[in-house]
Amino acid sequence: MATPVFAVSEQKQQALLRRMEELDIREEDLEERFVRSSGKGGQHLNKTSSCAQIRHLPTGIEARYGRERSQSLNRFLARRELLEKIARSQGLATSADDAAERIRKQKQRRSRRSSNRPKSNQTE
Repeated sequence: MATPVFAVSEQKQQALLRRMEELDIREEDLEERFVRSSGKGGQHLNKTSSCAQIRHLPTGIEARYGRERSQSLNRFLARRELLEKIARSQGLATSADDAAERIRKQKQRRSRRSSNRPKSNQTE
């Protein structure tokens, strides 16, 4: 099965393909469906099936993404979300884990800085 082309930059597509290779996920292992999104959008939303549902057949893990109006962009973002879920199930670090770690370290630095700061003289 050919690699799909998404409405994102070439760098983002290449990063997605590299991540799929790292996790040993092939395009043939994915089952993709399109359904109608929910939320704001009115008649346009009710007439188009732009929400992408992707299932990884060997593991049964599913991802659904329908926040954007573009079906192509939703397909790309659903794949990225699916890769995050699969990596998390395998115990690998994900970008969400990295972000949480950065925030935790930042809070530690702030806490250390405030505890080392000299107390100001408060007069009553």
